Amino acid sequence: MDNEELKLSQFLELLDAVYHKISPIEPLYHSAFEVLVFCIISLRTKDPVAYAAADRLFAEAHTPSMLAQLSIDDIASLIYPAGFYRRKAEQILAIATDLVYKKQDQPPKTREELLAYAGVGIKTANLTLSRGFNIPAICVDIHVHRITNRMQILTTSTPEETELALQQILPKQYWININPILVYLGQNYCRAKPICGSCPFYEVCPLTKSDKHK
Repeated sequence: MDNEELKLSQFLELLDAVYHKISPIEPLYHSAFEVLVFCIISLRTKDPVAYAAADRLFAEAHTPSMLAQLSIDDIASLIYPAGFYRRKAEQILAIATDLVYKKQDQPPKTREELLAYAGVGIKTANLTLSRGFNIPAICVDIHVHRITNRMQILTTSTPEETELALQQILPKQYWININPILVYLGQNYCRAKPICGSCPFYEVCPLTKSDKHK
């Protein structure tokens, strides 16, 4: 086993350890449509604010047909103070209206079709596929990008590069859960300034094992 294979093996061991601690991983929301809408709300918005905003919106309307009956002002007031709340309200209403027109109660199941919607980027499309439809897709956010580079699994400059690199080396059974696993790790221990001393996964950390931990 060469050095790169060893690093990947140790990284997968870490993913398994975190997964066993946090499993079962709860559904992000009740439907792929809700996941898509939540992802749009969450962009450039702190998680507690995004979850609260989505909960308020879904309590009022949680399907395309229900949302399509609301105005932009209605949606904007429900998701405020999420960042760019009015622009997001316009995007959410446009998606809901399009799905109603197409007589669909859920968003499309391909990344290309999802990316055709205003406000939907690669991260949102991949999270909708993986957490909404259980379709293998790697959602790279700040935690996935930072931790995979920190642990020297890959060397990339952008989330897009990280996704492509992970697609080449990561077994497909990890594609869906790598995001919630590393979000948990990144929010609690492997932060921008990591708190390694209290991390319960210290012994299985690839950096610890390679004796390059800082």
